[in-house]
Amino acid sequence: MATGCVRRDFFQSDARVGAGGDEPLPPATDTVLTVAGRQYNDRSKFHHLFWGRHYRKVWAAPVKAPVLHLATAVPGGLKAGKLGGGYQSISMTLEGPHKREYALRALDKEPSKTLPKVLRHTFVLNVVRDATSAAMPYGAFTVPPLARAAGVPHTRPRLVYVRLDETGLGSMSERFQGKLALLEEKFEELSSRTPELSGASGFVSSEKMLAEVYASSVHRIDQPAFLRARLLDAWLGDWDRHEGQWDWAEFKQPDGRVRYQAIPKDRDQVYFRFDDGLVPWLASRPFIAPQFHTFKRKFGYVPGLLNQAHFIDQRGLARLTRADFLRMAADLQRRLPDTLIDRAIRHLPPAVYALEGRGIIAKLEARRQTLPQFAEAYYLRLARKPVLGGTALPERFVVQRYPDSTTVQIFAAARAKLTRGDSLHFQRTYYSAETRSLTLESLGGADVFEIRGDGRNLIPLLIYGGEGADRLQLSGTSRGLKLFDVASDLQAAGAPRPTLPPTKRLTYDRTVEE
Repeated sequence: MATGCVRRDFFQSDARVGAGGDEPLPPATDTVLTVAGRQYNDRSKFHHLFWGRHYRKVWAAPVKAPVLHLATAVPGGLKAGKLGGGYQSISMTLEGPHKREYALRALDKEPSKTLPKVLRHTFVLNVVRDATSAAMPYGAFTVPPLARAAGVPHTRPRLVYVRLDETGLGSMSERFQGKLALLEEKFEELSSRTPELSGASGFVSSEKMLAEVYASSVHRIDQPAFLRARLLDAWLGDWDRHEGQWDWAEFKQPDGRVRYQAIPKDRDQVYFRFDDGLVPWLASRPFIAPQFHTFKRKFGYVPGLLNQAHFIDQRGLARLTRADFLRMAADLQRRLPDTLIDRAIRHLPPAVYALEGRGIIAKLEARRQTLPQFAEAYYLRLARKPVLGGTALPERFVVQRYPDSTTVQIFAAARAKLTRGDSLHFQRTYYSAETRSLTLESLGGADVFEIRGDGRNLIPLLIYGGEGADRLQLSGTSRGLKLFDVASDLQAAGAPRPTLPPTKRLTYDRTVEE
């Protein structure tokens, strides 16, 4: 493959309108006229045909932006903190008084790290960089009023311009110089002013939250709240909602349980427009990269819109039924009237609103009307192949299989003793008309799987043994049952095994002959 084709001067040197890249900005300047990325709009009609128009005019639209003055940006001033993560975002943490933290994130992206090193000096990098124009750079400003009405926690981003001679950002100064950025206070300091977060004892990442949920059943995701947030995501066309795009408020309950409420962050992909060129249209087909989902009046290909969040969706929405999904969709319809949508979209800069405002409003109103239909499709996608996981502690999985349904109960163990009653921490019935297969995952502890039922056309059941000395107790048929276990420290119990793939660890007790 040819190398050396990457454009060295791809990005604009200064966001200011009329700036050549070296004109000094007077120290007392408070506001400047800027563009988010003029380089995206410098393209021919031929380029548009193949690569799409996207939001190129928006990236080149003139927008007034306050100049970032670290000493006065917030009462008490700001100073450079730790560097931000991510493969595309240019971001960092700023520290304010009383250890308050703020996130600073450039509007423009540098996606070179998303490519293998062998491609970073080829035309492919030009293509990937150019695709940034599919994002609406100012969409995040419209989300707070909509999220507030929906009952979903949110940040309050502010647009700022970083001076070309700014040196107060430490090692990140050069990367931010001359750029437009979002400045927002982190959730730790917003909780006192956000009703949904009142009473939170702390804030953790998805990685930390999942570790706690997998460790013990006393840690649980607030699933209705997560569904509310996820339906809002889908309504806004925000497809990039993998587990790294969430923080979690931690609420300690009087009974010792801990509840985690989802907090969405990084609204970079709301109102995404990608499939308006030949190449991106082809790339976004279901059989290639359906996650690059374009925001339209109709929700379109549902699996593509939900693809990036499938892992966290499976674990964060497992308890909810079709009725829960439909009820939540109807509630959001009531909370998001036309007047609110119009008011929210007017948070776009005037020049941007003139280009895209009415179109976005019309799409949001149309999508709101069909939100219940989308919610049902969302539910059916998750119900098709659900995955139910245990924890690192001993548990008892009780599965009752019927020709038309399967009911799963998960009981927590009190140390080594398995108990019933209030130890039940999961129960749900799955229906053959909706579910193709059901997976149970044992993580740790000496888990017991009690599988009951007989008949034909049962929902296939896949059981993955964990690190503990797990035991299968089968009452009825083994039809449609598969076992997977990679450990090798246990032998089979004396009873005969069913006709199943061999397992080296899962002890098998036959209690009822076929």
